[in-house]
Amino acid sequence: MSHISPDPEPERTTGLEPGGGVPPGETPPAESSLPEAGPRETHNPPKGWAKGPLALILGLVVLVAAFFLVYALILIF
Repeated sequence: MSHISPDPEPERTTGLEPGGGVPPGETPPAESSLPEAGPRETHNPPKGWAKGPLALILGLVVLVAAFFLVYALILIF
């Protein structure tokens, strides 16, 4: 099996100037973005945390802070 280089040969490629440059008008236009390319995602929340898990986490943080505050007060007195 012979190896074929995917790179074009500059001597045989049309539209190239000597040295490998491309004259104006020979380059293709830039590709456009594809905003509709992927599937529509409807399962992701639009923003932020839900109120339930956030309230649960904050409640747990308050309980832990209260425990350490009471523990510190017991050690002091």
